[in-house]
Amino acid sequence: MRLIENTSKRKLRGGFYTPDPIAEFILRWGINGASNYDILEPSCGDGVFLEQLLKKDFKYRSVTALELDAGEAQKARKIDLKNTSVISTDFHLYCNETTNRFDLIVGNPPYIRYQFFDNQQQVEANKIFIRAYLKYTKLTNAWVSFIVGSSLLLKESGKIGFVVPAELLQVSYAKQLREFLSNYFNKIDIVSFKKLVFPEIQQEVVLLLCEKNNSQIHAIEHLEINDADSLKTIDLYKLKNPTKNIDHKSNKWTFYFLEQKEIDFLEEVSNSLTFPRLGDFADVEVGITTGSNEFFTVSRATVEKYKLQKFAFPLVGRSVQVNSSLFTKKDWKENEQNGVRSYLLIFPPIEKLKNHKGALAYLTLGEELKVNKGYKTGIRDEWQAVPSIRISDCLFIRRNNVFPKLILNKAKAYTTDTMHRITIKHNTNIKAFCASYYNSLSFAFGEISGRSYGGGVLELMPSEVEKIILPYKDTHDELFPEIDKMFREKVDISNILKYTNKIILRNGFGLTTKEVDLAKSIWEKLSQRRLNRSK
Repeated sequence: MRLIENTSKRKLRGGFYTPDPIAEFILRWGINGASNYDILEPSCGDGVFLEQLLKKDFKYRSVTALELDAGEAQKARKIDLKNTSVISTDFHLYCNETTNRFDLIVGNPPYIRYQFFDNQQQVEANKIFIRAYLKYTKLTNAWVSFIVGSSLLLKESGKIGFVVPAELLQVSYAKQLREFLSNYFNKIDIVSFKKLVFPEIQQEVVLLLCEKNNSQIHAIEHLEINDADSLKTIDLYKLKNPTKNIDHKSNKWTFYFLEQKEIDFLEEVSNSLTFPRLGDFADVEVGITTGSNEFFTVSRATVEKYKLQKFAFPLVGRSVQVNSSLFTKKDWKENEQNGVRSYLLIFPPIEKLKNHKGALAYLTLGEELKVNKGYKTGIRDEWQAVPSIRISDCLFIRRNNVFPKLILNKAKAYTTDTMHRITIKHNTNIKAFCASYYNSLSFAFGEISGRSYGGGVLELMPSEVEKIILPYKDTHDELFPEIDKMFREKVDISNILKYTNKIILRNGFGLTTKEVDLAKSIWEKLSQRRLNRSK
């Protein structure tokens, strides 16, 4: 975790200023020909939105702009905008004290973690959440409280338009925000970009455009464009008429990157009693948290140098060390011979190490490197004694590129928290379990269940892995050798899925050819969108 004293002033303010085309577009969408709006900008910085109001000659009744940083507020005041008040204050405090209400609230809220708030900001942010009947937690980021608070400051009818992290669509701490927005607003539009708007921070952002009109409609739409300049080509009429029904449950909003027919298909599968989930057949937990993989995972050379054979056990620590859906002792041996970190060091209490000079020398090295001062190692009774040492039946790679890989752990190797450990439940055929996962429908649910990052990485946590649809049948164990063979022969995943989809989805679960093709296209659409982030 980055300490506050090592964090730049810009970072603490969350100050990454909005490109002009984005500010202009949000205002154009929000005002949309009106001339009598009361507008609020809750974190105006040096006045990007104010400049666009002036430059584009938008009509309005009044503008209120807030900015915590007095220097930035002073810059904003120099913009010669009529009927405008720039106030140097914290938005949270203003939100809880003002009686003003607004037709349109726009901006780029700061991206500040809870721990970087001062005490008063935390108190005021919590008040906002209480007013909205939401729970405030230490995982909450400032942009979340800005969105909730701004929503509460709207008139009976009104709009908010914000630049927010794409995390909104998928992270667990924004789950209640998604639920709040889907119930509070009647129309929601999400605009995403193929190219990063803020490449200097590798932060993927989206435009969140919400309208409250007191109707019974709750609809959502997603549009993806190339970059900020492409906003000029967006048809505002389409944004005024979103077509997809909002699911008021906790579905991640990556769902809405799909067309309505694709959404309907996945919802039908999800609600069907025919299709079980991975968690019905196995328990998923994080891998071993060593506190320092660099120290506790080692090569054979390190084992021999310090004579650590008694404490070294087979390990598979990285996805590149697994080339198939099956990890064998032979595979592990090849890793060891190639000099990779193929051993996990499992040390007993210090008392039992008195006669092991090599182990003591290695632990001394660790203390010189301050491994014992890390967060995880520092809270242990004995820093070198790693807890939760268990071998699992299968492995699931936590962070993935093209697709998430599920692996049968025949080598009985340990794994670190780079992979999840899977323990098979009673009466489950382990080979059938692994084979049943390799199909386009399971891959599609993996994309929806997990979350992606700016570099195209897909990450799934244990609870998310357990939610993946798994079309399991005992007879699928016959597929496993062929799947393993194709992986080892480096057959492209699309060809592997062509083979498995026919047997697992078409023959095993009775999906029509059209439905199988739909599952395939859904996975390809979601995964390609994610992978484009790495380009």
